[in-house]
Amino acid sequence: MVTALTLTDTSRTSPDTASGACCAPLVREAADPETAAELARVFKALGDPTRVRLLSIVAAHDGGEACVCDLTEPVGLSQPTVSHHLKLMVDAGLLTREQRGRWAYYSVVPGALNRLGVLLTEATG
Repeated sequence: MVTALTLTDTSRTSPDTASGACCAPLVREAADPETAAELARVFKALGDPTRVRLLSIVAAHDGGEACVCDLTEPVGLSQPTVSHHLKLMVDAGLLTREQRGRWAYYSVVPGALNRLGVLLTEATG
């Protein structure tokens, strides 16, 4: 015979139980739709470990820029695959791309990572 056990979770009870509210009220502004969309685009770009590594490798290069030809070996992927990953990060505003002859050079957008930190702080702080 199975007996059901019911427990009441009082840890989530709001101090204002008389009004029927189940949760605490907001104490600051939540992320607006535009900020949320911007954060989601950046998170999507950084949602792949290869892209995080590529961003780190570009940032670690002398002068903060790297040729796509220098990025294929460290991640063990073909040039078209690496270029695809880099394009997603350019579209997300994390990297810039400059064509020089047949090679593309990528660099971290100045302030992009700081901007991400500010957006996160505004959304959570």
